[in-house]
Amino acid sequence: MKPSVLVQYVLPHRLLSRLVMWGTRWTFAPWKNFLIRRIVKAYRVDFDEAVTSDLAAYAHFNAFFTRALKTGARPQADESDALLCPADGKISQAGAIESGRVFQAKGQSYSVAELLADPDAAIPYVQGSFVTVYLSPRDYHRVHMPLAGELIETVHVPGRLFSVAPFAVAAIPRLFARNERLVCHFEGEYGSFVVVLVGAMLVSGIETVWGDVEVPPYASRITRRDWRGRGIRLARGAEMGRFNMGSTAIVLLPTGVAKLGDALAPESPVRVGQAIGRLASPINTPPGR
Repeated sequence: MKPSVLVQYVLPHRLLSRLVMWGTRWTFAPWKNFLIRRIVKAYRVDFDEAVTSDLAAYAHFNAFFTRALKTGARPQADESDALLCPADGKISQAGAIESGRVFQAKGQSYSVAELLADPDAAIPYVQGSFVTVYLSPRDYHRVHMPLAGELIETVHVPGRLFSVAPFAVAAIPRLFARNERLVCHFEGEYGSFVVVLVGAMLVSGIETVWGDVEVPPYASRITRRDWRGRGIRLARGAEMGRFNMGSTAIVLLPTGVAKLGDALAPESPVRVGQAIGRLASPINTPPGR
């Protein structure tokens, strides 16, 4: 086992993430400006597309990291049947879910049941499709809806905080099903679908537009929240959440809901709002309509 992988098993994941949370929210101007400049230079961040391009205007590093973009910076695919990319980043993997298992990397896969922490909830997806998007430090860190839907339930699943960088994904078995994550279940006119926000090493938080800060606190047990009847309906392309530091978003779709695009090869760059597939005909009307 390579040292870079071995260290993933021995580092104090949550302690390091708490330190990062503190450091990225420190408002001391020289410190936060230093961090912002380092990231902008190291990852060639396109600062001009941000609503605020003056780094001094950000209260702390995390405010920069989760920055909003100017109107039109991420044009949405016009076609009404387009499945939209939920995040900026690169495709980790995408394709068919085979017999309830999701492909992670060569020689690595995990089950939908363990990802969702619920065998019953996994049933609609056992022969469905998935898209996994990896967000690096250079990327826009807000996650958007791949299609319209009403929030039904969220499940906060405890776990490790392994890095989700490509080297770790290739080497650590069932990584996405082992990391701490927030599973978001939706229902829409195409049926059910899931967006999973996966935590990672040095990722100090996950937020949603309906629940604000969801992680931390870090979970010690599975926590479910029922959102049925609350009227939380999000349009296709609408912001649904954000990562405080980089991570991974996974979209799960039931059988026959969408045909994924042919260009979704691993490491392919993607952006919020671009078409990554075509949706089939609607099958039902969302609850409450």
